[in-house]
Amino acid sequence: MKIGVPTNDGKSISEHFGRSAAFLIFETENGQIKSRELRGNDAKHSHAQGTCNHHAADNNPRSHAGILAALDGCEVVICAGMGHRAAEALKGRGTQIVIAAPASAEETVTAYLAGKLSTVKEGFCRCDH
Repeated sequence: MKIGVPTNDGKSISEHFGRSAAFLIFETENGQIKSRELRGNDAKHSHAQGTCNHHAADNNPRSHAGILAALDGCEVVICAGMGHRAAEALKGRGTQIVIAAPASAEETVTAYLAGKLSTVKEGFCRCDH
């Protein structure tokens, strides 16, 4: 199974899914991390919190195709928060979304695999993504 985690530093979970610099992709097998890959987020959102209004700075509707491509093959995405449109795009592909507190990506994935990850109830952006 592949698990995707948004990151800005290659180590920890970023605060917001779409604004992350990259995604850590963990390949897992039998409840263990087997490998890691860092994939860039070339489609990251650049709008300010609360101002997106479903559009990019150039006033064109925001597409999540680039983010979805970076997460290709991931069955699970663990993040600290994301917009509703990104969540719907991932769910439409059958990807499970887990909202967790920002922390070490590897420790969070390990806790998820062990069934010990504490999830956060709120984590979706409320700026009308």
